[in-house]
Amino acid sequence: MSSTLKLSQRETAFNHEVVARFELYNSLFQTLPFYQVKDTGILLPFFSSHCEKGAINEQSPKEIIESFFKKYVPDIDHREQINRLFRFIQYIERQVVLFDAIEDSSFSKIGRPDDSGSLQSLLQQAATSDQARNAISEKLKDFSLRLVLTAHPTQFYPGTVLGIMTDMIEALKINDINTIDELLQQLGKTPFFNKTSPTPVDEAVSLVWFLENIFYQAISGIQSKLEEEFDINLADNHQILELGFWPGGDRDGNPNVTTDTTKAVAKFLRQIVFRCYYRDFRVLKRRITFRGFGKTLETIEKLLYKNAFNPQEKQEDVQKDLLILLQSVRHTLIKDHDSLFVNVVEDLIRKVNLFGCFFATLDIRQDSRVLRSVYEYIEQQDGIKESIYAGYNDLDEEGKIKHITFKEADFKCPDNVDSLTMDTLNTIRLMKDIQQANGEKACQRFIISNCQQASDILQLIDLFLWSGWKKEDLSVDFMPLFETINDLKLAATIMERLYTHPFYKEHLANRGNRQSIMLGFSDGTKDGGYLMANWSIYNAKVELTAMARKYGIDLAFFDGRGGPPARGGGKTHRFYASMGDEIANEHIQLTIQGQTVSSQYGSIETARFNMEQLINAGIVSELYPNKNDLLSIKHKALIADMASESYKMFMDLKQDSLFVEYLEKFSPLKLLSRINISSRPTKRNADAQLKLEDLRAISFVTSWSQLKQNIPGFYGVGTALKKMKNDDKWEEVKQLYHTSGFFKTMLDNCMMSMSKSDFRVTAYLQKDKKFGAFWQMLKDEYDLTKAMLIELTGSNALMDEYPVERRSIGIRERIVLPLVIVQHYALQCLNNEKSDEEMTEIYDKLVIRTVYGIVNAGRNLA
Repeated sequence: MSSTLKLSQRETAFNHEVVARFELYNSLFQTLPFYQVKDTGILLPFFSSHCEKGAINEQSPKEIIESFFKKYVPDIDHREQINRLFRFIQYIERQVVLFDAIEDSSFSKIGRPDDSGSLQSLLQQAATSDQARNAISEKLKDFSLRLVLTAHPTQFYPGTVLGIMTDMIEALKINDINTIDELLQQLGKTPFFNKTSPTPVDEAVSLVWFLENIFYQAISGIQSKLEEEFDINLADNHQILELGFWPGGDRDGNPNVTTDTTKAVAKFLRQIVFRCYYRDFRVLKRRITFRGFGKTLETIEKLLYKNAFNPQEKQEDVQKDLLILLQSVRHTLIKDHDSLFVNVVEDLIRKVNLFGCFFATLDIRQDSRVLRSVYEYIEQQDGIKESIYAGYNDLDEEGKIKHITFKEADFKCPDNVDSLTMDTLNTIRLMKDIQQANGEKACQRFIISNCQQASDILQLIDLFLWSGWKKEDLSVDFMPLFETINDLKLAATIMERLYTHPFYKEHLANRGNRQSIMLGFSDGTKDGGYLMANWSIYNAKVELTAMARKYGIDLAFFDGRGGPPARGGGKTHRFYASMGDEIANEHIQLTIQGQTVSSQYGSIETARFNMEQLINAGIVSELYPNKNDLLSIKHKALIADMASESYKMFMDLKQDSLFVEYLEKFSPLKLLSRINISSRPTKRNADAQLKLEDLRAISFVTSWSQLKQNIPGFYGVGTALKKMKNDDKWEEVKQLYHTSGFFKTMLDNCMMSMSKSDFRVTAYLQKDKKFGAFWQMLKDEYDLTKAMLIELTGSNALMDEYPVERRSIGIRERIVLPLVIVQHYALQCLNNEKSDEEMTEIYDKLVIRTVYGIVNAGRNLA
């Protein structure tokens, strides 16, 4: 079947299954009399149409809103107008949920343009010959995929709404109108936001919903299929799929995460996984009603029930005990009962092997500057200072590495130290307690953010050894996080110092000679712009891979990737499929966060599809490397030239005196901390005046997204491409786009980011005396980038190659356009009018309430 025909069929299916059904159920939804304002649903289509016409005519949000009320509801005062806007917001954010549910329910009927990258295609390759099957089996024995759920605040659906969505998806699959009608009514009356900010434990509880309801089944299903088809076995301790978890462990810049938080989350993860086991066991018990099991089933039930519903303060790792009991049941079924229902027992055995007593590995993360401060404190304490080299802190990096002694001690943190020091030292001790209670995998990774030198890791090891850990029992993986452009340049040099350090070399040997390195995307984009961030990470991976291979290290890259392309998201599986053999790709590790969690892993079906694509990408890129994915020296020079040109332009933009002020004034940046979806502050040094370097990357990207300008996802790309054309290198760039998976994926993701931009909303700023020229500069680069990308791809529009995804984005953007207009209307009122304190607070709330739907509608189709 030709790709053109397949795309056409997907478009037809999308129109029939998604667009038509959304129009049908949306009309049903709009007639529901919510919120004591019966005509809200009736007025909303007129309001949406009015906003669209106003945007086309480049009217200011204020002109659009005021002219709407003058035309359609002329007899209400300003306060009632504001009240109507709040009602519109409540309807629109629920329309987004409805569209999400309809799209997800149609998943199997629409498919994806990349269906060839699924597990099924891997099975088809294996079926061609025994040689192909054996080759895939061998690669699977070395391969692993780790998805790490993080607590970054870009996911706005509370658990109650996720539950409604799940039920609605199932009802939509069979077009059960009565159930859908009831669920729409429930949705209309269910709150979408918290009245207070969640705690880190609350965030963990929210994300555990996905572990319990999605990943528990999806991961087990994939593992089962792989075991069935290939020569791999969990009993051999090879786990292809792993889960990581950051809420409650990631304290980088989050003052609300404490040792008590980490302890509570570890206990909660344990309790929830045992509840999952207990539910499965109840099914098993209903089937195994034969003689011959003695008290084995009763023993299993008591063990599971106690851990699931009556956990003790002192807990132990009972995974081995549980597996022995289940294996006994399995053996009896095979020996005495013709293997009847043995598959039910094997399913539970598989899950216990996968998730143990911990469900997901709880990662600990802290900034290197905090860790250095703790080191300086503890090295002055009695029992420690005697082993410290005199003048250690005045030494250069080489001197520090030479004089770190790695002496063991049992220093207990006193109660009179600062909170960060206490948290760091107590958490180091807690990690051992968690491992003893939940198993080693429960908490075995410590990530050092802003890692700038080898001593950052070696000093952290010292902190562990001073806190009661023994050298021979140091069951912890120390993981540097390189993120800024400069840190990425130095990463390979730092790692060579570690690989050649006698103590660290021995520690790595004890850990199976495997090193994980985290490469963050968000701060790289904020630091150097889209092209430079992508290119710096690519180069760092090449250099780090070469260094690891030089010293015989099994390297795993852990990619910190957010949802939007500006934070490393987009077509993630293509990113991994396009790694040439210069880059280690045997182990794929990545963060999933924010709207990406619900959009790509919100149902068992979509979760399996996206995980299977990542597995396929890793295996195929290793077995059948595309020679075009290995960039030539000439192509590297070409991309480096473009990245450099883009970087200069992005740096000039950041250094513009209006840059931060523009973002503060015309985006909801200052109000993000009041959205009550996260326990994290929007910036470091929360009490200080806003500086770009203190602003969290997620707040930076979210603010540009709310502005509908998405600057971090494209700015400088057009200028870089224009330079290539002016330098007579255009044909080379075109060839590179059509042959290099890496370069194509990078620009395709850029186009996705641009497709979610709409400069019409802020077009009124071109007349602003202070900011007009600045706005025009942003718009000119957008127009240039769009024109250059369309010319490069030979298409008629952005994302022309992905018509279904483009249509989906277009519908979502149209649904939330009124929210964007309302947000900027409220910002205009705040910027232009001297409102009283009460009205200022109302406008603030109006801005805050629009953020939810805009972000949720921007889920990435990747």
